[in-house]
Amino acid sequence: MLEEVERWLNARSWSAGDRPVRQLLSAKHATGQTVSVVLPALDEEATVGDIVTVIRRELMLRVPLVDEIVVVDSGSSDRTSEVAAAAGARVVHRDSILPRIPAVPGKGEVLWRSLLVTGGDIVCFVDADLREFSADFVSGIVGPLLTDPDVHLVKAMYDRPLGGAAGQGGRVTELMARPLLNLHWPRLAGFVQPLGGEYAARRSLLERLPFPVGYGVELGMLVDALHLVGLDALAQVDVGVRVHRHQDGRALGRMAAAIYRTAQLRLARGHLVRPTLTQFERGADGFEPRTYAVDTEERPPMTEIAEYAARKAA
Repeated sequence: MLEEVERWLNARSWSAGDRPVRQLLSAKHATGQTVSVVLPALDEEATVGDIVTVIRRELMLRVPLVDEIVVVDSGSSDRTSEVAAAAGARVVHRDSILPRIPAVPGKGEVLWRSLLVTGGDIVCFVDADLREFSADFVSGIVGPLLTDPDVHLVKAMYDRPLGGAAGQGGRVTELMARPLLNLHWPRLAGFVQPLGGEYAARRSLLERLPFPVGYGVELGMLVDALHLVGLDALAQVDVGVRVHRHQDGRALGRMAAAIYRTAQLRLARGHLVRPTLTQFERGADGFEPRTYAVDTEERPPMTEIAEYAARKAA
């Protein structure tokens, strides 16, 4: 590991308990910063309500740390929107945001559009499929941003159990993202969960970043933030254990392909010879091929969007 990364690990890796909520409230009042929490959601009626409830109860009603909770529904076929709204979130449908640009499927698309419907100086993203959710996932990662003006982006780190085995989750991280980062961006090798969906950043950084529309958004954001603000502006906070719904191997393969594409673009701004991925499923007559497109589109920095500029000027 690079000496720079070892120094960074000592200086920019914390635990959620290192900053008590009272300290965060004091810093929030002193600086006047506001905090938005965004949950991108697609068919998450089983979990989204509990997450919103915890954040609202612990970080809005008990202590006024979070200023707004926004659930961006990207086309759910279940009761995600109704459950989220009943729990106290403001629900916005993806297609109603910036309608002049047709939306495409993908997590990054939802995160990018969320900048247009939130107002916080600090934006905290939380996946909507988490179980046994703790408010530390939010207070832990917004803490360094509230208390240290030199920090611009904070990732959560945690254990990810799989099937009862500790530390066995995060398969795409270990098989794809971590090798890519170590080989091509070794200054980012210290991130425990580079692909984790729980992270917070200053709006002033997010609005300058391009957003891959799909699963490559987390890797792309880390790499681009490194180049924009430098390693010392990035940090990570241990929030304990992350319990969530795991995807099957084929879905992970599609995720890995999108992440590789995101890395490739940043390495050479080149083009895939064939931006598709073929996988195999056993059918009645043996293994049958299934071919999927790999996410190749990226949204530009939000500062280049006229509607966003107009909103800021208003």
